[in-house]
Amino acid sequence: MIAHGKDIKVFTGNSNPKLAEGICRELGIPLGNSEVGAFSDGENFASIYETVRGSDVFVVQSTCSFEKDGKTSTVNDALMELLIMIDALKRASAGRVTAVIPYFGYARQDRKTKPRDPISAKLVANLITRAGADRVLTMDLHANQIQGFFDIPVDNLLGAPVFVDHFLRKYADCHDETMVVSPDVGSVARARSFAQKLNMPMAIVDKRRQKANSSEVMNIIGDVRDKHVILLDDMVDTGGSLCHAARALMELGGARDVTACASHGVLSGPAIRRINESVLDEVIFLDTIPTRMPTSSKIRYISVAHLFAEAISHIYMETSVSPLFL
Repeated sequence: MIAHGKDIKVFTGNSNPKLAEGICRELGIPLGNSEVGAFSDGENFASIYETVRGSDVFVVQSTCSFEKDGKTSTVNDALMELLIMIDALKRASAGRVTAVIPYFGYARQDRKTKPRDPISAKLVANLITRAGADRVLTMDLHANQIQGFFDIPVDNLLGAPVFVDHFLRKYADCHDETMVVSPDVGSVARARSFAQKLNMPMAIVDKRRQKANSSEVMNIIGDVRDKHVILLDDMVDTGGSLCHAARALMELGGARDVTACASHGVLSGPAIRRINESVLDEVIFLDTIPTRMPTSSKIRYISVAHLFAEAISHIYMETSVSPLFL
């Protein structure tokens, strides 16, 4: 018997309703009936239009900027919607509330890099916990140590297996001529694990970051000449680092072509223009963040609704989620 809740219900905020609908289709249940919006002065509100007493409730909300009714809302709006929904559900006597955060914003400030810096990731973790979340389900945190910022269970799903399946099919005929490349030294562990799953060699782009959202490529560690290159990252924000790395791989390294993949397509500012003008053949994202406008012919998305649905099923049935990390 499931002790924590009599049934399972999934609700969503406004940041990524399409993913929430996909999760519900995979689970074979309807999306919860709710309304989340803002008053004329910008204050967010949430209304739950069905009973959740004793239910095991999952709230799907990426903490990213989003568009609704022609208006662009910020990361802060998405975060407030999540917090308000959690509070509403707890006050409605939900049996358990799981915050499903496909993209966890504010994750880049996970430590103090200079005096008087905030640790925003810890602050957001505290807010989610204090709002009443019983556990968190997310994907590819920018830094793994963020799991330790929470005093509640955190399941950090990995997007790499989705990319592995895609690239094994794409490069089946030229597997020996393909390499995985880490865009910086900080992503080496992620890239190494990815390369091992693909059974491919790995190289590293060594760069020096001068300031936020800008970088200078220094050199390439490894031989990528005449290779099909897969650039792996956890997120793409303005696209500067990714496009610079791709250009260096082509011009300095002599790569045959470069394809990039990242779990989270933040794509702020000039990102889409930079990708369009870059040497990249293709950039593949997971749909943890909804499609950005304007779109690009070089950008495509792979859904992770099935992965989150499977994780939600394991959590509801109180069985191990470890098989999802293999």
